[in-house]
Amino acid sequence: MPNSDDDQLAADESLAAALAAEGIALEAEQIELLDHYRRLLWSWNERMNLTRHTTLEKFVTRDVVDSRQLAELLEHGARVLDVGTGGGVPGVVLAILRPDLSISLSESTGKKARAVEAMVAELGLTTPVFACRAEDVLEMTTFDVLVARAVASLRKVLTWLAPHWDAFDQLLIIKGPAWVDERAEARHHGLLHGLELRKAASYQTPRSGAESVILKIWRPLADQ
Repeated sequence: MPNSDDDQLAADESLAAALAAEGIALEAEQIELLDHYRRLLWSWNERMNLTRHTTLEKFVTRDVVDSRQLAELLEHGARVLDVGTGGGVPGVVLAILRPDLSISLSESTGKKARAVEAMVAELGLTTPVFACRAEDVLEMTTFDVLVARAVASLRKVLTWLAPHWDAFDQLLIIKGPAWVDERAEARHHGLLHGLELRKAASYQTPRSGAESVILKIWRPLADQ
């Protein structure tokens, strides 16, 4: 439920203003839905650890910016699974920004999955929430793209997904400046054998200036 404490924000502070400050132009309906989501997220966050981004600035510069970067890489109508969605980022934000996509969310921590499911229902989104590991979801159905942010090291993610490449076409994973070291570690353990890895996007996080990248990983068609 939205928390009345949010109303204590400064009068001139709003999500619309925070988006405009970063040059992000969205439809009014999208802004309203994003604002509803972040209020729900912050309210649930008082009961469990779902996010550290509990200011409008961080919500916009981290959650919205990261999700928009992913959105630009997804083809129309793509079937997308958010791996370890946590509080719903990037999956819920993607569903708001790109209603053409078929978004599903996976979260292995039951109480977090239930919280996200409640938020999705409140928002009126048709976004399935799987209260299990992404690997279990991939045993049941297939996707065009898997997306992941702040889940685990590249080595761990590729280890989890190694048996399931027949169930999806590509992985888009957001990483920070340490991505080069993580790639080297994954290569050292043979986890990139038979796979292609490319930097699909590179951008600076607003305000902090920290580098973020989106890595695209896929199995070449000849190996499928």
